Amino acid sequence: MDRELKKTPLNRIHRESGARMIEFGGWEMPVQYSSLVEEHRAVRERAGLFDVSHMGECRLTGPESASVVNRLITNDSSSMAVGQILYSPMCNEKGGTVDDLIVYRFGPEDFLLIINASNREKDLAWITKHTAGFDVTVCDESDRWGQLALQGPRSPFILEALGVLNPAELAFFTFRPARISGQEVIISRSGYTGEDGFEIYCSAEALCDLWTEILGAGSSEGLLPCGLGARDTLRFEAALPLYGNELDEDISPLEAGLATFVKLDGEDFIGREALGEQKKAGLTRKLVGLEMIGKGIPRHGYSLFDSEGREIGRVTTGYAAPTVGKRLALALVEAAYTEPGTKISVVIRNKQAEAEVCGKRFYRKKYKR
Repeated sequence: MDRELKKTPLNRIHRESGARMIEFGGWEMPVQYSSLVEEHRAVRERAGLFDVSHMGECRLTGPESASVVNRLITNDSSSMAVGQILYSPMCNEKGGTVDDLIVYRFGPEDFLLIINASNREKDLAWITKHTAGFDVTVCDESDRWGQLALQGPRSPFILEALGVLNPAELAFFTFRPARISGQEVIISRSGYTGEDGFEIYCSAEALCDLWTEILGAGSSEGLLPCGLGARDTLRFEAALPLYGNELDEDISPLEAGLATFVKLDGEDFIGREALGEQKKAGLTRKLVGLEMIGKGIPRHGYSLFDSEGREIGRVTTGYAAPTVGKRLALALVEAAYTEPGTKISVVIRNKQAEAEVCGKRFYRKKYKR
């Protein structure tokens, strides 16, 4: 690797465990330990543990923090209770997506925003710019936090084995403090895999011990350490967006199929006018699912064409999906080609392969509701 990459506190453990390391968003991260398919299936059937400490954490506190958060994001955070979590895009003035965030409410005037690793500096600059003049303090807490994702149907039993009281009773998209092996942690019932699971936050200093403790406690449940490869195939099957693929500064959350997280009838937020105009005029392109009929696997960035050879869109993510056993893709295409059953062509290795538009949720999510 030519340039100096950022490393999580678990970097040494990943390397000593034989993980294959790659560059991701400026970080050196494990892409897989055993095999992508084995790790993917472990999460679907049992449990997997991910190092997600490359994610950024930005804290907003102060008398106007609640109104500022609601101004920054497209979702409505005004009714959030302490201990609740909210997913939301954060848009620019043109309606493009600056990032998609997870918002934690720690108190009436205390919010933690979880931001994508590759967007950390950009997001902090954006948030700082748009909080100027408000009675709110913005603090980058990324370096003090460690974050793990324990995902899969056996994850509540693993937490119980670690002494966490009644993890199964924690509601979806809520969080609470806990202790694991003497370490103070925050546990949320959330995740990015389509399975029931938890995000675990601790101090950066406690991360290595916590990783080891969780893997030890989960060994009898079939828990595996997992890399970013399985994380991507898991979220893809559940049609969960990845920033830089399904979302970016030129793709609006409406185009990405995230209208439920855009509250145009609520309080004003950055990008609201542009998104309102886009909705009123009608979307010119939309995110859809594709199932391959011809040979090959559609990959990110591959061009899409109609029957007359006109380019109509591009693949945002594509895989041979391990759970469903099909070659599938998410794709951003012109609105006229979004009806299920529509035939289009994907250019794979300079050859056109036929695909068919389908629903984009390839796997039914199993979150606890």
